Amino acid sequence: MLIGMAFALVAMVFNSVAALLQADAAGQVRRTSAILARPRFLAGLGMDALAWTCTVLALGYLPIFAVQATLAGSIAMTALYARYYKNEWLRPVHRLAICASILGLVLVASSAGEDRVAPRVGDSSTVLILVGALVVLLLVSVGLRRVSRPWPSAIVAGLGLGGGAVAVRAMHVAGENVLVGLLTEPLVYVLIGMWATGLYNYARALRLGDVSTVTALFMVTEVVVPGIVGIALLGDTIRDGWYVPMILGLLLAVYGVSILARRRSERRTPARVT
Repeated sequence: MLIGMAFALVAMVFNSVAALLQADAAGQVRRTSAILARPRFLAGLGMDALAWTCTVLALGYLPIFAVQATLAGSIAMTALYARYYKNEWLRPVHRLAICASILGLVLVASSAGEDRVAPRVGDSSTVLILVGALVVLLLVSVGLRRVSRPWPSAIVAGLGLGGGAVAVRAMHVAGENVLVGLLTEPLVYVLIGMWATGLYNYARALRLGDVSTVTALFMVTEVVVPGIVGIALLGDTIRDGWYVPMILGLLLAVYGVSILARRRSERRTPARVT
């Protein structure tokens, strides 16, 4: 379990650096497609790839919601960056919302059990569910092209990249030839689709909103929904006596998201000297 947590913590640092690089890239252009070609965004993708590798390794030791909740430490790092380097002003209620989200995710991560039971649905059913979820996210992404608020895209980004984590946990590569096993595994293609959908929507959300709010919305969604899926479908467990703290953590995280979803970007402007 400690090995898994170590990989998750390293992934969190990589995720934070990636978010900051991608936020800087998003602040320089007006079109989402242009963001994807910016050098800083591409560098962020490289950090995302390192974070993803560490996440995959962590998922071999820990349940989905424990790994994803650890990754959500990015919320604090990006909030500090936005406050002191980007001069993005946070009202007390928004600071409280971010703190509530972090505390909630800590409780969720702490409630993870070490044991896993057999998945509650068959492999084919899991594949169909994830394929259906990917199709829905793609359709929603198309529908969001005319929406000017950042929170819907941030939530879809969390669902996309969180869905990728579910696909990794549900994946079973059979056979001695790993390459052939990967090419014939349907969830590999679901993972690619989820990852691409998540990154596109994350870039779009960063273009429309500030990095602290977008990251909080994105990370809480990426933790809560896939974590519930992991418990319901993949046999992830909760520690004995931790059901109430887990539910409290979920409520705190949802509270934080509900407050941040209504926030508009605000910057403190220096006083004019007369």
